[in-house]
Amino acid sequence: MKDFRYLRRNKSTRWHSRPLAPRLRRLGPVAWLAAPILAALLIPLAVVPQHRGQPAPPAVPTVPTVTASPAAPKAAAQEEAPQPKVSVYLSRSGQIETLPLEDYVSGVLAAEMPASFELEALKAQAVAARTFILRRLLAGDRSGVPVPGADVTDTVSHQAYVSKDTLERKWKLGGRSADLAKLQRAVLETRGVIMTYKGQPITASFFASSGGYTENSEEYWNAAIPYLRSVTSPWEKEITPNYAVTTTFSISEILTRLGLNDRVIPASKETIHSVTTKKISTSSELPVEVLSLTTGHRVKEISIGGTIFTGREVREKLGLRSSQFSWGRKGNKIYITTFGNGHGVGMSQWGANGMAKEGGTATQILKHYYRGISFTQISTLLKK
Repeated sequence: MKDFRYLRRNKSTRWHSRPLAPRLRRLGPVAWLAAPILAALLIPLAVVPQHRGQPAPPAVPTVPTVTASPAAPKAAAQEEAPQPKVSVYLSRSGQIETLPLEDYVSGVLAAEMPASFELEALKAQAVAARTFILRRLLAGDRSGVPVPGADVTDTVSHQAYVSKDTLERKWKLGGRSADLAKLQRAVLETRGVIMTYKGQPITASFFASSGGYTENSEEYWNAAIPYLRSVTSPWEKEITPNYAVTTTFSISEILTRLGLNDRVIPASKETIHSVTTKKISTSSELPVEVLSLTTGHRVKEISIGGTIFTGREVREKLGLRSSQFSWGRKGNKIYITTFGNGHGVGMSQWGANGMAKEGGTATQILKHYYRGISFTQISTLLKK
């Protein structure tokens, strides 16, 4: 990709990468080069992925500022420093797979985005995935990993990942070699590129699809991150499967999942009791009122049965696809329709594909969803 391949590691500049360095010895030949920078790091991690709602990323320390300048693609590739290694905990087998960073990014891309997506969208996802893991390694962050010796899991708690063995057997030899080649091309054409903000590697959060807008970070987590701002994302509506999904609940199920049984206790299939012992027929309307919306047009606060919840709480307690939802009732049933899928912070994957379909480049996609960011080569940081 023209925008990324012309990045050069300029000796007079420095850049930042996301908190991602496990142990210096994992970085092999470049460990001593990265040591001064690792000492100054403490960056927040946080992404996610897509279908998840994670806690806000921890605060991260600062790193020297870096500016990337144009250079010939071949020259950049030849000068590249050895890659850091990534150790992935494979949740199904319980084993740890250790592999070069770029191979890890290929595995993440295979798990996180359909190979049928436009190449520029795949490139954007590759850069986001690389930024996420590099930041984690440099910070020595192993939060959420159930065993020692691994840097990250293969689940959406960090980034979904397809193992090398699976890519070899089920993709390359299983009739999906063209798909694998397309993913590897996206990784190769963005090789070593990460996103930074004011010289710092960013928290490259992403999710599946929005309902028309992304979310400000502080309206889902409790941290205001300058590059994770609410932006329009109109592309999903026409191209996303299951853009709007309706889920049906009984009133008693709603009360149980929201933990309201201590205040409104189901007495039988026909009635429920409030704490004052006043009987209310289950055919009565459960009082629900949306109190406020976020900048991204999601439910910020909602009153249900007299108790106030955040939209995120309702989403997580009821297992909804997103916190952008409408609420209706018919008889004893509650119908909740969600729009989009995921926490809404950062890059929308379906939105990225929509932008790419309209001719948007990976650079344009990333700069739309991550405001004010720059691009830098990993090797630049490791050589300092």
